[in-house]
Amino acid sequence: MFLVDVSSSMDKIRRVEVPGPQGPVIIEMTNLMWSLQYVMLKIQEMVGRTVHLPTKPAATIFNGRKTDQCGVILFGTEGTNNIINAEHGGYEHVTELIPVQQPNHSTLSKLAALEASSVVGDPIDALIVGIEVQDRVLEKKRTWTRKIVLLTDGESPMEVEDWQATVEKMNGLSTGLTVVGIDFDDDDLPFHEEDKSNIKKENESFYKEFTEALQQGVVGNCDYALSEISRPDVKQVKSAMLSTVLRIGDTEARDEEAIEIQIKTSKATALARPKSWKRFARRKPMKEEDEDAMDEDEPMSTFAQLRMRTDYILDRDKGEKPEAVKSEENEDEMDLAVIPKEELVRGYKYGASFAPAPDGGFPRLETRKGIDICGFFQQKNFRREMAMGEVSYIWGDPTMPMQQVALSGLVQGMYQKGAMAIARWVSRDNMDPKMGVLYPCPFQDADALMWVQVAKNVLQMPFADDVRNYSFASLETLVNKKGEVVKEHPYLPTEEQMDAMEAFVDAMDLSDAGEKNEEGEREPWFDTRLSYNPAIHRTKQALFHGAVVPDLNTHPLPPPHPELLKYFEPPRRVLKRARRAIEDVKKAFNVREVPKKARVRKDEHKRVEDEDDEMLLLDAKPGPSATQRRPQTVSPQSKAKEKTKAKAKPVSADSGSETEEEPEDEELLLGAAPTRPREGEEGSVYIDPKRAPGRIVGESYPLRDFKKNVARGDVVSKAVEDLGVVIKTVVTKPFVSRRTAEMLECMDELRKVALEEDEIDAWNEFIQDLRDICMSGKRGAKDFWDAVRGVGRPLSFITSSEASKAGGKSQIAESEAAMVRLGFLSPIVHPSNLHSTQFIQQ
Repeated sequence: MFLVDVSSSMDKIRRVEVPGPQGPVIIEMTNLMWSLQYVMLKIQEMVGRTVHLPTKPAATIFNGRKTDQCGVILFGTEGTNNIINAEHGGYEHVTELIPVQQPNHSTLSKLAALEASSVVGDPIDALIVGIEVQDRVLEKKRTWTRKIVLLTDGESPMEVEDWQATVEKMNGLSTGLTVVGIDFDDDDLPFHEEDKSNIKKENESFYKEFTEALQQGVVGNCDYALSEISRPDVKQVKSAMLSTVLRIGDTEARDEEAIEIQIKTSKATALARPKSWKRFARRKPMKEEDEDAMDEDEPMSTFAQLRMRTDYILDRDKGEKPEAVKSEENEDEMDLAVIPKEELVRGYKYGASFAPAPDGGFPRLETRKGIDICGFFQQKNFRREMAMGEVSYIWGDPTMPMQQVALSGLVQGMYQKGAMAIARWVSRDNMDPKMGVLYPCPFQDADALMWVQVAKNVLQMPFADDVRNYSFASLETLVNKKGEVVKEHPYLPTEEQMDAMEAFVDAMDLSDAGEKNEEGEREPWFDTRLSYNPAIHRTKQALFHGAVVPDLNTHPLPPPHPELLKYFEPPRRVLKRARRAIEDVKKAFNVREVPKKARVRKDEHKRVEDEDDEMLLLDAKPGPSATQRRPQTVSPQSKAKEKTKAKAKPVSADSGSETEEEPEDEELLLGAAPTRPREGEEGSVYIDPKRAPGRIVGESYPLRDFKKNVARGDVVSKAVEDLGVVIKTVVTKPFVSRRTAEMLECMDELRKVALEEDEIDAWNEFIQDLRDICMSGKRGAKDFWDAVRGVGRPLSFITSSEASKAGGKSQIAESEAAMVRLGFLSPIVHPSNLHSTQFIQQ
């Protein structure tokens, strides 16, 4: 029950500091409007529906449990409306605004519309009415928790005679009382109101005496309560126990060798996610008959939630079934027919075609409810990173002692042997099974198993194909081109650097960076029990705040609670302790700030390179020795330079050869610049320096990289995209004429793969973008486009007729492609043939 004071004193104006774009802003509001935020925030945790306030869009809020019910009683109202006054008289100026019920969409609206009256009310009268109303509602619900919240400024006079009887009544009903006082003094807080009236002083003293006499009573400051209500909290929920059976062996074929144990399961951990955001739009004008049918108590909002609708359409002009309408402008010009979903056949994509599913779909796997143990293995062989799912407890049935004994024997045996079990869980008959592991947990009072669903997204055990092992080059062992291990190198740390880094890691230790305990010893700084998910709690705070304030422009969202930001910054004590170690690390590693380089993009805009744009070649593999290396291809200019250097060098007396010895610096594999081997040459390591980060096709040998990745089969779309990017990049560079033939060969291969692998849309978009780039570029790019037009049909758009022969679809007609080749038309290519069209409706 919420008892709200609406007396005339609650109309007092107060100045409240709120965050603004340029810093804190002071706004004015009444004490009633300010304090009602606490009541609305408490009620909002109970509501589980969409709230439509008349002054702002709808806001979705939390929980929605049927056992969360509340009522609101006002005291200090102009009139009187309560059950005690109706039956016995008295208890004036007390009004029951909202009866005890589960909060609905209008509860917050009624609270937001409250205004202070011109009279005063007695809080004790309201308290007695609240106790009576609550007792009548919960007469047959003895296990429910009873709470009363009294919100007041303490300026109203009240009758305090026989208050001990009220205390006895509340203690007998186990009713708790929380008094939230506006500007009340608090010994734990540095707040004391100046120029306080005598009535308020006496009332505060009475409230403290009254709550101390209760078994469950507390008096608090409203300002402190509003700050604490945004504190992150973890709600402890008691999981419902579900019945199932644990089986060992085949109980159907060999029941004499199998065991069945009746068990109960309950959740130990559950995944928590932030509330999803919903989209809203301005509501369309309603018809008169719809307005008359609406509930008068339900406030009308000008916004409505957007919902998705799926329509399947058929283009009768082409005889095909496009998967999406091109645009709203072209929709009226197309002869479209909406196909009912019942007339469609479900199919599964297989390559470039669709395989229709049989009538009724594929038969489901016949499964039986229960948990079947498939086998046992040693705990030391369990990879801890596989346990990524939720955890559940498995108990023996509490009503069957023998079943508890049987499960306890299994748990004790697994625990003594250090074993775990692989199990198969089916929640209901004919449901999809889940694979997981069972871990023995012998607790003090009972023995149980812990079920852990393993793997990543689908919460199932991974197959052998799902586990991939990646090998990386050693960071401690470097090999030069002769196959020798290098002991000293700029990439290898020295003893001084190792000592400096070790001291830095020790200085940043957080195990003793927390507060001191009772014994004077410092505790760890990080506590997982006090580390909250910012996404969950900040989203909750934003939703709650948006639903209780009248306008977000005048009442912006306050900053997060300090408890939520507790672990965002390292402790100052550790930073101060590590200051010397940081300087030693900078000196040992010669750390200095590197100015960012500006590079010119193809659109002639400059962008500053990030620090990680240049990649170190630490993942290179050792190549063959100097005697096993094959000759490398070099340019004529490089040959001329080498001949000049060779003439200046003395001839080796041992071999008589004029080949100069390689400098020691160039023999280091990671220190020398990468050389460019011949295409297809084996035995030499080459890392393309012109391959952009995140790309699988480089600019040095794009065709070779493209064919290599297409042969893999799982990165075809990525390879098509990257080759298109490489071609568009090369044609914008100077001297593109030298690579014209190479780029035309790449385009020919790209078009061939796009047609065969159902990447038709990607090719058509690429050829359109390439034309736009070439026509708006320099002379060399325009000449390259003339070369593409000279090839003709083999490098033009993929038309609908050509695509249909290959099992794909295209929106480009043969006539449009011909006009493009002549240079008269430049159509905009839209995404073609999506399977369904998504519309938005209110």
